[in-house]
Amino acid sequence: MPPTAPVLAVTCGEPAGIGPELMLQLALGEPPPARVVAVGDPTLLAERAERLGLEVGLLELQPGEPVPAVRPGVLPVWPVALREPSRPGRLDVANAGYVLETLDVAIAACRQGQADAMVTAPLHKGVILDAGHVGFRGHTEYLRDACGVDEVVMMLATDSALHAAQPGWQGGAALRVALATTHLPLREVADAISATSLERILRILHADLIRWFGVAAPRIAVCGLNPHAGEGGHLGREEIEVIAPCLERLRKQGFVLDGPLPADTLFTPRHLAGVDAVLAMYHDQGLPVLKYAGFGRAANITLGLPIVRTSVDHGTALDLAGRGLADAGSLRVAAALAAEMACRGSAAATS
Repeated sequence: MPPTAPVLAVTCGEPAGIGPELMLQLALGEPPPARVVAVGDPTLLAERAERLGLEVGLLELQPGEPVPAVRPGVLPVWPVALREPSRPGRLDVANAGYVLETLDVAIAACRQGQADAMVTAPLHKGVILDAGHVGFRGHTEYLRDACGVDEVVMMLATDSALHAAQPGWQGGAALRVALATTHLPLREVADAISATSLERILRILHADLIRWFGVAAPRIAVCGLNPHAGEGGHLGREEIEVIAPCLERLRKQGFVLDGPLPADTLFTPRHLAGVDAVLAMYHDQGLPVLKYAGFGRAANITLGLPIVRTSVDHGTALDLAGRGLADAGSLRVAAALAAEMACRGSAAATS
């Protein structure tokens, strides 16, 4: 791997979850096409490696210190200290600040040019809220605020979506699902969908499909909010009053948009043929389908940021932590995707 390979700052996530062991697994086996540096507590990583019998050498660096070329079985680390010792499967509110600090270190490294992308292992929203970080919604919203942007878009993609834009791609169907709203209680979703927010989200999705995925002319399928996309207004009027007028305005500007379509039939081969991404109106409208199609082989991407950020497609799995049962497949996909996005962004900037 060339020394100019992109640098990925990978946060270790909730210390009581599977994040630390996923990070260790990333240092073993086939390496991603990048130089990887863990952002977390070296003692935690060493303890988890010993517990699981993983032979991984830790190379401690100062935060922001250059990351060397990949060496099998060696994991560079930018250290962030736990607030309290952590045990697998046992949450501790004292370590909520540690989790947020790992994010801050990775964000700063990306913004200062010390890393080309960040990848995040799963965190536990509940323990961060219980620690007093009121209003915390998740990685996506935290990154939005930290980077000072007004709007971001959460999108998940199956592993085949890494290559679907490449000439001659003969793999399985790529599925990308973006969200109009993210981590909201269901009763708040309808009020959160406005013509203004929907247009901003579609513009970000359209632009970043071109920028990061190489899709020259994106075609986006848009879900309705209500069953049967409102059934002509009989099951809700959001499609008539908000979604359809927004799509029509953007079509007049050259966007290729299908919808609003009933979500229960949109996710079928006939409707997905030729579609580059689906925009779902809320979290559990689109993500169960994507995870059924590719759980463990998909990644989460935050669009609309000035930096590249990807993540795993799953949670902390506290019940699996420290037992040697965690599968690093999604983290590998997230790392590969981050590396590809970083290289594409770098090539576009120099062209």
